[in-house]
Amino acid sequence: MRLTRSKGFSLIEVMIALFILAIALLALAGLMVTTTKNNSFGGHMTEAATFAQDKLEQLTASPWAGIVNGADTATGSTGISYARNWAVADTLNGDQRWVTITINWTDPTKKTNHSIRLRSMVSQ
Repeated sequence: MRLTRSKGFSLIEVMIALFILAIALLALAGLMVTTTKNNSFGGHMTEAATFAQDKLEQLTASPWAGIVNGADTATGSTGISYARNWAVADTLNGDQRWVTITINWTDPTKKTNHSIRLRSMVSQ
């Protein structure tokens, strides 16, 4: 009598393969969460930098006497409120001014405060 060997996978081999696949998928799921959070933070940074650049362009287009200290708020497309402050300081020669724009916001998911600062010189 001759025994024939089956040509397939055993149940244990399939279970081990599924276990390895499950661990790999769990690792990818954790990576997706981290990627989504970082992408969101990058969007907030971009929005804040855009608000700072917008204010700098407004001040540059203003008459010389209109370039003074100030503050306001801007709301982004995500609903986050950005506090925008700008400080103006004359240079020694008097025909240029340093403009420092600071944007502050609170991340809604982590409840952490963030800020960026843009500094430029405006000429008369």
